[in-house]
Amino acid sequence: MHRADRHPSRRAFLDVTGATVAAGLLAGCSWDSAGPGRSGPSAAAGDTPDPERAAAAESESVPATGRHQAGVTLPRSAQRNLLAVVADLGTGVAPGPLLAELGETIRALTAGSDPRLLGLSPGDLTVTVGVGPRLVRAAGASLPGSSPSGASLPGATPSGASLPGADDLPRFSRERIASRARGGDLLIQICAGDALVVPVVAAALLDQAGDRVRERWRQSGRRGTNVPVAEGRTAPRNLLGFIDGIVGPHTTAEQERDLWLAGPPAVAGGTLAVLRRMELDLKRFAALSVAEQEAVFGRRRSSGVPLSGGAVASGPELGAKTPDGRYLVPVDAHVRRAHPTVVGVGLMLRRSYSTDEPAPGLLFISFQNDLRTFTATLTRMDTSDALLPFTTTTASATFLILPGFDRQRPLGSTLFG
Repeated sequence: MHRADRHPSRRAFLDVTGATVAAGLLAGCSWDSAGPGRSGPSAAAGDTPDPERAAAAESESVPATGRHQAGVTLPRSAQRNLLAVVADLGTGVAPGPLLAELGETIRALTAGSDPRLLGLSPGDLTVTVGVGPRLVRAAGASLPGSSPSGASLPGATPSGASLPGADDLPRFSRERIASRARGGDLLIQICAGDALVVPVVAAALLDQAGDRVRERWRQSGRRGTNVPVAEGRTAPRNLLGFIDGIVGPHTTAEQERDLWLAGPPAVAGGTLAVLRRMELDLKRFAALSVAEQEAVFGRRRSSGVPLSGGAVASGPELGAKTPDGRYLVPVDAHVRRAHPTVVGVGLMLRRSYSTDEPAPGLLFISFQNDLRTFTATLTRMDTSDALLPFTTTTASATFLILPGFDRQRPLGSTLFG
């Protein structure tokens, strides 16, 4: 495994474990405490058990196999700790065998049978793998039914250029992104309730990949305590103090409509991920009054209720006005500018994490079955969104999250054979 950047410092390692990561942020991998799942390694005599770690170790395991990969909608409440690793494949490396190996390694790690776990219980560990636009285009060009030019033959599978996941993200305003932090061939998203499990699993997966991949960038994150927003549904606060990730495709029908790819067969059961690492100007935002902060978001900071009233999970009434004719939800409020009905797109599932390295901020992660859901939303926000001036994006990428897998159908086999 090649590393593109400098060797991590001791502080950076602690950051990866989650020991120094700031609390809170939108919705990401999930953390459900649990019942009779696997128990962690027994404590040595005289050791004092860590309650948070013990709860994570005892949490119910999340199946790695199935129609969809874990770590998107399962577990339902995202785990507290995340590490996203973005890498490129080496020249001439075949994606198919690499992905199949990673899938087998994921099965062993989540089952607790891989010795590289070093005795740790995987608990609620999930690993989610995606491939970047370059690999999608190359795979699509070689699918049955594609012509040598890459165009699709009548009634055949779409060409690589038209497969979901083949498009790169455009550039937007308020970006300060180094070349190595834009794009990438491979995403490995690791989530777990136990912070120690995350870097150990990352090391095992990168060991399995070996010199076939070269790391571009990585980001660790942590989520704070979840706040109830609807019956059976929670969302965390972000570093700006607001409940985030409230709106999304939460029902099965909404997920089939807006989240999961229905086809073509090579990608059915997958989804499209967008990752954006953003620095947040906490000092300038904190200088605002609470009322001014609420006007930026369009929601009450304490409760998450829209400024137009109603319940936390209810959509804002964008037409509601004060007696003197002013909109209750300001025209540049985030909930108005990013509202899917106004933008004309479907719902995106946000599972994001707070960061404190390399700067306090957010690793924004969204899943959707149409990249335009994200790009059209951010394009509209770019024109006038009161939240954007407090953000600077320092990394950006999109990936096709591969369909689920099992023993008979290796990870990536529907697309890469």
